[in-house]
Amino acid sequence: MLSSQVGPNGQFSHPLLHVMRLIQHKKEAYWFYWYLSNFYDKLVNPLFWTPKMRDESLVLAQLNDPGLKVIDVGSGTGFTTQGIVRHIPAAQVTCVDQSPHQMAKAKRKPDLLGCTFQIGDAENIPFPTDHFDRYVSAGSIEYWPNPQQGIAESYRVIKPGGVALMVGPLEPENALGRWAANTWMLFPKDREYRDWYEKAGFTEIQVHYVRPQWFRGKAEYGIAIAGKKPRSGVSPAAATTALPETAEEKMTLGRRLQLIWRILVGSTAGFIFIPAALLGYLRQAFGPKADIPDEYREGLNGYQIAVLLGLGLLLAGLLWWIF
Repeated sequence: MLSSQVGPNGQFSHPLLHVMRLIQHKKEAYWFYWYLSNFYDKLVNPLFWTPKMRDESLVLAQLNDPGLKVIDVGSGTGFTTQGIVRHIPAAQVTCVDQSPHQMAKAKRKPDLLGCTFQIGDAENIPFPTDHFDRYVSAGSIEYWPNPQQGIAESYRVIKPGGVALMVGPLEPENALGRWAANTWMLFPKDREYRDWYEKAGFTEIQVHYVRPQWFRGKAEYGIAIAGKKPRSGVSPAAATTALPETAEEKMTLGRRLQLIWRILVGSTAGFIFIPAALLGYLRQAFGPKADIPDEYREGLNGYQIAVLLGLGLLLAGLLWWIF
């Protein structure tokens, strides 16, 4: 379990600060999504966060009353939000994300026109304590410098009896995947999610594992975890997890160069997963699908096929050059 400590100089120290991945920084994540938002819905999201995964995860959020007030933190282009508004009127849903580029995509989706959109930080949510009935965050924790603080915030902003749902990736089982994942962004272990929720003060914690259809690993791919807030107020973990504000750090020449290389190297590590997923879907295309409902059957779209063909041509060209 990761915990904050107070050092001899009275300043907070935190283990994550010493192992933060290349895109696990607010400014790096901001600029990463600046360019990723251009093809996120077309290429990336359909590979790694599918409708079936989303709908299975949202069951834990208990969206069983249209009068519920829901906050979607790290809402991005609104894919998870589109699942939420199938149960809750858009006027009852608030979307928070630090990326205006991702949010601009969400605002253009017809079924999300009634939602409230707010630029904000998952580790410092710009809403009062005990304000929402439900909290949802999917595919966002990977970029949080301090996950415990973000989960403490999810506790703070919901009302007593409210439910907070977190969906995120799990550390890959194979060595190459684990290296690429941990170079790129945060891929927590199963136990870490549970520890963060327990330390935050949640009760009645429930877990459901999710995976896209192309994934054939023996270990679990992703986790949906939800817990109930037992009493009003802030999280018991809030006093020990706050970190100094870094969002307004001074961008010196050295920091800008650091930002650039982190994005370049971190993005390269992250994009290793795309051809692996594309090949997985290609293999799945020739396999049985009888157990998959029609609405959840997944396949490659035109953009993904174009990338797969491009990778094939690149590999053929490389082999021709070598031999």
